[in-house]
Amino acid sequence: MEHQNPRKTVAFLLISFLLLQAPKPSLSQPLLSSPPPQPTSIAPKHHPHLHRVLTGVLLGVLTGAIASLLFLLAVRASVHFAARTPILKGPVVFSPQISSRSLHSALSDPAHAPAGDCFQLSLDNGLVVAVKRLELDRPNASSPKPNLRRAQRELELLARAKHQNVMSLRAYSRDQDRFFLVYDYLPTGSLEDAMKRVRAGQMALGWEARHRIAVGVAKGLRYLHFDCSPRILHYRLNPANVVLDEGFEPRLGHCGLGRLPAAGGSDVLGAQCYAAPECFQSCRYTDKSDIFSFGMILGVLLTGRDPLDPFFSCDSAAGGGGLGGWLRHLQQAGEARDALDSGILGDEVVEEDMLMAVRIALVCLSDLPADRPSSDELVAMLSQLHSF
Repeated sequence: MEHQNPRKTVAFLLISFLLLQAPKPSLSQPLLSSPPPQPTSIAPKHHPHLHRVLTGVLLGVLTGAIASLLFLLAVRASVHFAARTPILKGPVVFSPQISSRSLHSALSDPAHAPAGDCFQLSLDNGLVVAVKRLELDRPNASSPKPNLRRAQRELELLARAKHQNVMSLRAYSRDQDRFFLVYDYLPTGSLEDAMKRVRAGQMALGWEARHRIAVGVAKGLRYLHFDCSPRILHYRLNPANVVLDEGFEPRLGHCGLGRLPAAGGSDVLGAQCYAAPECFQSCRYTDKSDIFSFGMILGVLLTGRDPLDPFFSCDSAAGGGGLGGWLRHLQQAGEARDALDSGILGDEVVEEDMLMAVRIALVCLSDLPADRPSSDELVAMLSQLHSF
């Protein structure tokens, strides 16, 4: 069925309105051939009222038609603009320390061929940056442009995030369906690297540093959830995406990449250990899903254990409930102290703070998203720990 042309509709309504407004021939002087008017007992009292009603209805219909036409034209223009958004080919730079030419040259150098999804890169001005390689999904190989435009818009949004506990996107470059995201390079590495060295006895990380890391991660989430417009969700919060500086101040890395139409990462199993239950049950992700992931990170900081440790398998004493289930079981049994990392116990005040932090972690690990605190509330709760 063909759709009616909105312009013809508006023209028809306008002509009808003008016809109603046109002057009528006077009936006060009858024609010579006409008989004298017969007297009537009822005067046409309702004719002016009916005329006003019809005029109002016609004006309302005409106004609605014009508004609908303008709305359709606006939607069409916005869709047309989005479809015509140019896809940038060269590197897009957001930092004055990085030039588009030097970044393109470094990425094109065969000697700098990436060995994984994340690698470091030296530019010709001596600056060392961290690079994440991101492969885009191609659900329709014959038409990849919508995915590229969407990814480009999301990256422009992520580049605006500026906070001391968030890794800012400094630049990005595209090679066909592959994006290279450029961040500041921090030689200390990630929280995952630090905890591996702690477990191997190669590094000491006391409660003061672990508490600082927890507070910094919570502040980064609070910035993303409450200070960014539109709100940014992390989607993949885990120790590998928490980068530490020399003073163990954390920065959230790779924020918001879950909105990109990207293929799955290389460490899918590791990421799943930190994902909230609703991500598997309904595929719905909210800010409370980020809070669940934070609860897992806090559990790692408190216990020193890796969620992938065989200790948490079904055949172990942990009962197969994972790190969160094990913590909850010990808390309910009044044995939460047994879960704490023995390498940092000893001080009574430290132990008291860590036991309080166990309660915070368990609230974050609640099965129902509504039972978890917001990131704003989380910062307040962690700040109440008074050891330092």
